[in-house]
Amino acid sequence: MNKAHLIYFLLFIGLFSGVHLQAQEKKEIKIEYAGRLTIDEAKYPGARVLTRDDSQQVHISHESIDLWCDKAIHYGKENFIEAYGNVRMKQADTVNMTSKYIEYSGITQLALARGDVILEDPKTTVLSDTLFFDRLRQEAFYRSGGTVVKDSTTTITSKIGRHYMQENKFKFVEDVVLVNDSTTIKSNFFDFYSDTGHAFLFGPSTITTPESKTYCEKGFYDSEIEVGYALKNARIDYDNRIIEGDSLYFDTTKDFASASNNIKVTDTINHSIIKGHYAEVFKGEEKDSVFITKRALAITVQEKDSVYMHADKIMVTGKPENRIIRAFYNARIYKSDLSGKADSIHSNQKTGLTQLINLNKFGSSDRFSTARKPIMWNLENQMTGDTIHLISNPESEKIDSLLVFENAFIISQDTISKTGFNQIYGMRLKGLFNDENKLRQVDITQNAESIFYARNDQQELIGIDKAKSGSISILFDQGTIEEYTRLNQVDGSLHPESQYEERDKLLRGFDWREEERLNSIEDLFKDDPPLELPVIKGLEDYVPPDDFFDADLLERIEQAGGHASKNIITEDIKAKKNTSNTTPKEKK
Repeated sequence: MNKAHLIYFLLFIGLFSGVHLQAQEKKEIKIEYAGRLTIDEAKYPGARVLTRDDSQQVHISHESIDLWCDKAIHYGKENFIEAYGNVRMKQADTVNMTSKYIEYSGITQLALARGDVILEDPKTTVLSDTLFFDRLRQEAFYRSGGTVVKDSTTTITSKIGRHYMQENKFKFVEDVVLVNDSTTIKSNFFDFYSDTGHAFLFGPSTITTPESKTYCEKGFYDSEIEVGYALKNARIDYDNRIIEGDSLYFDTTKDFASASNNIKVTDTINHSIIKGHYAEVFKGEEKDSVFITKRALAITVQEKDSVYMHADKIMVTGKPENRIIRAFYNARIYKSDLSGKADSIHSNQKTGLTQLINLNKFGSSDRFSTARKPIMWNLENQMTGDTIHLISNPESEKIDSLLVFENAFIISQDTISKTGFNQIYGMRLKGLFNDENKLRQVDITQNAESIFYARNDQQELIGIDKAKSGSISILFDQGTIEEYTRLNQVDGSLHPESQYEERDKLLRGFDWREEERLNSIEDLFKDDPPLELPVIKGLEDYVPPDDFFDADLLERIEQAGGHASKNIITEDIKAKKNTSNTTPKEKK
């Protein structure tokens, strides 16, 4: 290094040292006012004891903070102070902290407050018995229990809490409880933003309102507008409904919830369940409804034989004592001894009336298309008509009767030949069921026509009985015709099968639809197109906060030395270090 460079280097070092010393000087704790100053080397070596007088408290400042107290121990060399009695620390217009005791290091700019601590910023108030305040990071921390109050409307308590002041953010851990005018939230891991009122929940959590209780293991809640969503084992309990799904959205102010993927809505009063992959639920005096789609399935749970209903869309409306289920577009119904299909199915749980209805297809341009009438199967019998009513007894859970309006047609395959069909047609059909939910009697009225394969006692075919009459009454036994009676017969004939042309063996409008028959719960979905569920992104996984007493803070305290590294703060830090350095063994 030449002489010029050496001189320049020394000047630079001198200038830097001067700036550094100036910075150090700016960090010195300054005594603004004290009523009395004493020195007690025996009790407080190297310190000055400052006490108030009758006019005002001891006033201390350091950079942008001011501190007032009744008594202070000032360690000038260590740039450290202990303050006692009615202590108040103020940082510009952003932070105001009061307590019974505060210790503060001008070097680390770390403060510890004890005894009825209250820390206020423009958005929140933090209350705790013990609170750490890091001025460099603008963070406050407690780990022995604390309370946060936001705008006097929201209160949060927890065992551990950390306040990121510049972000208006809190991280709460263990026994976290948020309470406002209408909501209580409980969780073990809870992030809260005081400027927006947004809360992020992790781990087992509950959100309770007067109308509902929501459980999740990952969720979000806006405490100001009272909306949120729940993920991971999510569930909402209303007074008479339970909603479960992969993702639940809820709006408390509107008594509204929606759900996506693997949804289950349970009616706890009417013992019914609705499943699907998208649902909307309204709860309230004026609106009480469930709308569900994407593999929608309604289950009326019965002790012996539940009823299953599937359609493109299902809607449940009405008060608990008068629920109505509407399944529309490609609707199907199934129970072990009965199944059916229609454009739309309506079921009134109070009256026990279930209607299978064809929807008018306006604007259809295909004049040759075949209308697929509502259809039901019971044992060996297929029944069709323009509209079908199934009437059940809600108390006994048994089917009482069946009504078919307009173009009623009942078909059963001949049990012996398996090639012929017994057929009855008329304008109206009434069927009665026995105690085993099996069709026992059928009455066809108005313009009745019939074809029966007549057999003797040895089940030998006598011939085909074909007739027209005003009405027909038939008794069934195990799905086969036991006897029949014609009233006001117009004409009829009984001839051997060989004397009939194939076309004469079928009544006009014959439509055997055995391939459509539902023989299991799985058959309800056999004609559905493939379903691809949307991927729910939701919230990121919980990220534990870094230790408040991390390596950087510990290094700052150690460099400060003196009381800043030997007082109560250090004892708490050592306890924290011992805890954090203990790594639990992995369970095998």
